[in-house]
Amino acid sequence: MSFYNFDRIGEGRYQERHGMDFEDFQAGQRFLHRPGVTLTQQDNLDEALDTMNSAMLHYDANYAGQTAWRQPLMVSTITLQRAIGMAAVTFGRKRCIPVFHEIAMTAPVFGGDTLYADSEILAVNRGEHPDGGTLKVKTGVKRADGTQVAGLVYDIEVYRRGRFPGAVAAAEPAAEQRFASHRATPDGALLEQYGLFFEDAQAGETFVHFPRRTFTRDEAIERARRSFDWTPQFHDAAWIDEHQGGRYRIGEPWVISAATAMTTRTFGRVVANLGWTDIQLPQPVFEGDTVEAESTIVDKRESKSRPNEGILTVDTRAYNLERELVLSYRRRLLVYKRDADTPYAKAGY
Repeated sequence: MSFYNFDRIGEGRYQERHGMDFEDFQAGQRFLHRPGVTLTQQDNLDEALDTMNSAMLHYDANYAGQTAWRQPLMVSTITLQRAIGMAAVTFGRKRCIPVFHEIAMTAPVFGGDTLYADSEILAVNRGEHPDGGTLKVKTGVKRADGTQVAGLVYDIEVYRRGRFPGAVAAAEPAAEQRFASHRATPDGALLEQYGLFFEDAQAGETFVHFPRRTFTRDEAIERARRSFDWTPQFHDAAWIDEHQGGRYRIGEPWVISAATAMTTRTFGRVVANLGWTDIQLPQPVFEGDTVEAESTIVDKRESKSRPNEGILTVDTRAYNLERELVLSYRRRLLVYKRDADTPYAKAGY
């Protein structure tokens, strides 16, 4: 059984898929989720303060140094959140998680630990709901050295094929090996993968990226301030009410940053971004705007100095929901070749 990262929505045009349909799941399947995530003490501090957690073990290093842990212990709910998030590539078409049967924390987690998640399908229940069925899932969280630090057992409701809201009607999976979303490991587990190798990219093909991005007032203010851009349209409420109809504008560098990030599932095998050219921003982006990006591969060529990689030229466009162009640019990307010396197998990808 094979699964794919794209649906074919036209000649040479593909829509990124996110998650599998209910019918794709069987009891006994095991999924190795990628990517993993390295946690930091800043993550720990932010989680504790944002949730008003009064346990100083998480953020007072002097106190934590007097305990058996000798350093701040990671808040357990960070591990829970990251576990569910890391599994979202496979379970991206979920309706909800109605039940957690168990959340077990089996080993301590500290800043600097890198975590990976894996899931086993324990049971599949078709149920009576017309839109979806229910999976019983066991998800484990491990450090990079293989030590298990958490285990979850929960139910997850997943949309049936053709029922996922917003999916393109009548779209069919682009069933080509270069688009495979998982590959089998020697022990039969399904390892998540994404991104086109250099050989997989074909000039003229267009990829519509998913998910879309909705911009918020908080990021309009935060990103401008952190960039030293203190012009009033990003943060001065009185100025914005008087001159901008009360709508906070999103800074152009952040629009470029967010749109570029939206392309990284299709171009996940990139070694380096070699730069942007012809950057156009014909329409402003404001808080509340939702933006969708798409990219067309213009051409490809071998790298003259790096035998493990090739160079793609890619045009990316971003639109708001009124289909008004808000950003376009051309980019050159250095991309790994499929059979080259790459970091994937060494890092467990």
